[in-house]
Amino acid sequence: MQVFSDALDRSSWLALLSRASLEMLEQHLTTCANTSFEWLRQPETGLMMVRARVGGTGAQFNFGEMTITRCALRLASGIAGVGYIAGRSHRKVTLVALADGLLQTDRALELQESVLKPISAALSAQVEEHSRSTQSTRVDFFTIAREGGM
Repeated sequence: MQVFSDALDRSSWLALLSRASLEMLEQHLTTCANTSFEWLRQPETGLMMVRARVGGTGAQFNFGEMTITRCALRLASGIAGVGYIAGRSHRKVTLVALADGLLQTDRALELQESVLKPISAALSAQVEEHSRSTQSTRVDFFTIAREGGM
């Protein structure tokens, strides 16, 4: 599964960053961690209703609630960055918002190479590993056609 494309738009990089673990973000954003910013909205945690469809295409229903955390900040250059993540990590959502803001600056190409590509590769490797590990437990069901009918 290829997660990264050279022509990422803002929604794509936000989706990628929000799926990364806190450890991945801290590892790849070490050079950005000391960037100065001011809060527009400090990290806050709340609930969001998750909707689903019957059979994937039928009528919508409320599936349940999930915890999300969000924040918004403004870099010293005046560019705003936002972050929304599943879960309660204020540190992770701050790093997502910081990366979002920096990806809108002239450092975008540098950050795509040093942050987005490695995170994308790590997430792809996780998906492939999960697929491999579940493949060993796969059961193939088949129907034997009976002669003579029932």
